[in-house]
Amino acid sequence: MIGFADEALIEVTSGKGGNGCISFRREKYVPNGGPSGGDGGDGGDIIFVVKKNLRTLAHLRFHPIIKARNGSDGQSWNKYGKNGEDKIIPVPPGTTLRDPDTGELIYEFTTQSEDEQFVFLKGGKGGWGNVHFKSSTNQAPRYAHKGTLGETRKLRVELSIMADVGLVGFPNAGKSSLLTAFTNARPKIAPYPFTTKIPNLGVLNADKDRDIIIADIPGIIEGASQGAGLGIRFLKHISRTACLIFMIDVSDENYLSAYETLCNELKSFSEELFAKPRIVLCNKIDVEGCEERAEEVKKAIQKKESDTVVLAVSVLMNKGLGATRNAVIELVDKLESSGAATMTLSKKDAPEKSDFMKEREEIDDDMEVQYPGDV
Repeated sequence: MIGFADEALIEVTSGKGGNGCISFRREKYVPNGGPSGGDGGDGGDIIFVVKKNLRTLAHLRFHPIIKARNGSDGQSWNKYGKNGEDKIIPVPPGTTLRDPDTGELIYEFTTQSEDEQFVFLKGGKGGWGNVHFKSSTNQAPRYAHKGTLGETRKLRVELSIMADVGLVGFPNAGKSSLLTAFTNARPKIAPYPFTTKIPNLGVLNADKDRDIIIADIPGIIEGASQGAGLGIRFLKHISRTACLIFMIDVSDENYLSAYETLCNELKSFSEELFAKPRIVLCNKIDVEGCEERAEEVKKAIQKKESDTVVLAVSVLMNKGLGATRNAVIELVDKLESSGAATMTLSKKDAPEKSDFMKEREEIDDDMEVQYPGDV
C-alpha cells in the first residue's frame, strides 16, 4: 500500500578486510632495517538497530542493496589500515528477519528499546602484514595475509506493529472514530467502507506516567482468511497485542452474526490471536432501535462467554466512551500484572538461534587462526 510498507526483500554485504602490507624499512644509516608492513583493517559489520520513531520499512524498499565499507590495506612503517565503517540499519520495533528461501526466523526485535541491536554479518578480517612473520630464520619475510572477504546474504524483513490493544471489526464499524476519540491519531474517517487502508497507531494516556498503544487495522470482511478484502493481510499487526476490542455496528442488518463471523476469521488466521482477551463494543446506539439491538448482542455473547465485557456505545455522540476507556485500562493493567501483556520474549519463548547464525559462528571460530598467504 502507498505510504505503508510492512515487508521488504534486501541484500546486505559486510565489508572485506584490508590486505596486509609487504614492506621493509628503508632508512639512511639503518641497513637491512627489517619488515615494516602493517595489518589491514577489518571490514565493516552489518548491524540492525531498533528506531522507535520508525513506523514502516519503506526506507528498505527504496534501498534494497546495502553494503558496509571495506577495510583499508596496511601500509609501510607498521601503519595499520583503517577499519571499514559499520552499516547501521534502523528498523521499527516488531521487525523480524527471515531467510527469504526457507522462511527461517533469524532474529526478532520484540522490544521498544533503542539499545537493542543485532550484528547480522561480521566484516572480513584484516590480513597480517609481513612484520608478523619475522623470525630468527626468516628475517625478511616477503609475504603477508590477504584480507578475508565479507559476507553477502538476502533477507526478508517483516514488520508486525507492537501495540497493547488491537481494534477488530467490519468496514465502517467505527474503529477509526474510536481511535480518534481515544488517542492523538487522526486516521481518515468517511461514511463508506474501507476508508482505512493501512494500519494506524494511537496513544491512549492512561495516566501521567503511562500510555496504552492502540492499533487500528483495515476492516475484516467475511472470507478474509481465504484472501478476501484487506484485513487479513494486516492481521499480523495485532498478533502481538495484549488484548482486542471488537467493534460491532448494531445498525447493520447482520449485527447478531457479526461477532461470530469476526471470531471465525481470527480463528482461521491464528488460534493465538483468537484466544486473546477482549472487550466488545456495540457501536451506533444513537440510531433508533439500536440500543435494544446492543442488548441482544450482549446477551448472546455473554451466554457463551460470561467473562467478556460487552458495552453499548455511540462514538459519534460520545456515549459510553468513559466506561469503555476505564474497561480498556483495567484489562491492560490486569494483563500486565499477570505478565500476559509483556511484549518482549521470555527466554523460554525466545526462538532458538537460526541455522545460519550457528554456521556463521563456526566459520568465525575457524577464521581466528590465520596462516601466511601470498599477496
